[in-house]
Amino acid sequence: MSEKAPKSEELLTLRILLVGTSVGEATLWAQSAGRASVPIQFHRHDPARSALPSDGADIFVIDGNLSPDVSAGVVAAARDLKPSPLVLTCGHVNGQRPPGIDGVLPRPKLIEDARRLADLCVRARLPKRVLIVDDSSTMRSIVRKILSASRFQLETEEAFDGETALAQVRSGRFGLVFVDYNMPGFNGIDTLKEIKRQREHVAVVLITSSLDSGLAQRAIAAGAFAFLKKPFYPADIDALLERYFGLNG
Repeated sequence: MSEKAPKSEELLTLRILLVGTSVGEATLWAQSAGRASVPIQFHRHDPARSALPSDGADIFVIDGNLSPDVSAGVVAAARDLKPSPLVLTCGHVNGQRPPGIDGVLPRPKLIEDARRLADLCVRARLPKRVLIVDDSSTMRSIVRKILSASRFQLETEEAFDGETALAQVRSGRFGLVFVDYNMPGFNGIDTLKEIKRQREHVAVVLITSSLDSGLAQRAIAAGAFAFLKKPFYPADIDALLERYFGLNG
């Protein structure tokens, strides 16, 4: 069962709105567009002078120098747009992260910095295939429901055991795999090791209810991207996705 997301070909142009960004920094961002894997249109917006454009953007990048009240207003306005954009903050002040955002970017100082950030924005907005592996249909449904609520473009598929998961990974271009530890046949660690052997670039998250304190270390040693202990919550998945897409500052 899958949640369909737009195909990557549908992202013909990525629209990024730079909110409160200085002219100099906006110029750095604009200069980064030529090296991106998809065309990018940057628009600079001064919230002190005008309302947000009604046609919105794919990604809002809010300058960290804006006051908390202004930032909160921009986030609220962005959330009213359909489809909902990703909302990121750039160079947030004093380590204080504004509420309601989807990720944090460092402030670019050089054109190379801006190019790397532009690449992160493209990666975060392109659809990503995710595989959920668990012998419990209830658990698969819970994880799928959390992922479907994300503002990232995720296309989820499911597998009920390790062997089925490995076949799907071999035949599909998955970026992220959630694997339960306690499964018949291949357990989560076995499945993790084989996925990394076949597709080293795939990020694997091991999920477990086990009280074994050494399991997390074994998972990381085997190449796991992250380890989730049951029960976990949407905020835990949000933090994991933010790190996966490189949007954690």
